Amino acid sequence: MKALVMRGLHDVAVLERPIPVPGPNDAVVRTTVAMVCTSDCHTIEGGLGELKDRVLGHEAVGVIHALGSAVEGFRVGQRVAVNAITPCFKCENCQRGFTSQCKVMLGGYKFTTQKDGNMAEYFHVNDAESNLALIPDGVSDEAACYTTDMMSTGFKGAENARIPLGGSGVVFGMGPVGLMAIAGTRLLGAGLVIAVDCVPSRLELARYYGADVTINFKEQDPIAEIMRLTGGHGADAAMDALGSQPTFENCVKATRAGGVISNIGYFGHGDYIKIPRLEWGVGMGEKTITTLLCPGGSERMGRLMRLIEAGRVDPTRLTTHHFKFSEIEKALDMMTTKSDGIIKPVIHFD
Repeated sequence: MKALVMRGLHDVAVLERPIPVPGPNDAVVRTTVAMVCTSDCHTIEGGLGELKDRVLGHEAVGVIHALGSAVEGFRVGQRVAVNAITPCFKCENCQRGFTSQCKVMLGGYKFTTQKDGNMAEYFHVNDAESNLALIPDGVSDEAACYTTDMMSTGFKGAENARIPLGGSGVVFGMGPVGLMAIAGTRLLGAGLVIAVDCVPSRLELARYYGADVTINFKEQDPIAEIMRLTGGHGADAAMDALGSQPTFENCVKATRAGGVISNIGYFGHGDYIKIPRLEWGVGMGEKTITTLLCPGGSERMGRLMRLIEAGRVDPTRLTTHHFKFSEIEKALDMMTTKSDGIIKPVIHFD
């Protein structure tokens, strides 16, 4: 099979690899659709250390190609989605309820970090009964692929924000995760949803997904505007969907006393994150900081696909570009530079 391989830092190529073989509890999926994530770009630049000879990718769907001898409830040929996070659901952290931290911190993220990823013609799935999610007939492969990371991460950011019914939430960064956080915040019943970015087309898309107010931070001070919109109190919650010092600081500044800062961004650079002291209430403002790694598992994936099937959310509006797998390196370059207004590229294998 062909696969996108990271040979070292800043060095990727499409290479020949053997088709994986499943263990007793595992599966192998033939890929039909995959997506490039900005996290892949961070990984190539060294965000996870100096990985070598590892297949990239963690967002893919396809058709079951082979099943391990102990796997029940599935059959070869079924369409399935597999979350970016594939926990074992058996270890201590999983049993404690932190499945994304399977065995060790961030340990649920196995694709690329612990084994080959799924930007390949075939990919391996550990603990298949827990991590394979059947795709309903009414959901396209492209739409289902969004449940593997963008929807799961963005929606969990909104869930972690714990905004009361009718409350206010702000999201900084209108990439695909931030836009899904906007959709999730609206679905969970927020009465005021605020989106912050500087790209007009992304702010327009934020309105489509449920933002009541959009703020272009190059045109106005987002904190001053958030304070005005909330009567000087600040929002009930703020979400950092970028992962940078300025956006994190703004989340702390934008939340009211007792509010929640929900981080869904990837901090790929630097050793420390600073917290603005006064806006943090000198450490006593009762502001909660929550973090997450994209939750996995077939049960959650099924619920996300139910939202798509019921017409509650259409993630395919995030798709700006389509590529054949033979064009994967071009797609990766465009995601790195964010050229041509790219938000999310879809990679087609069939």
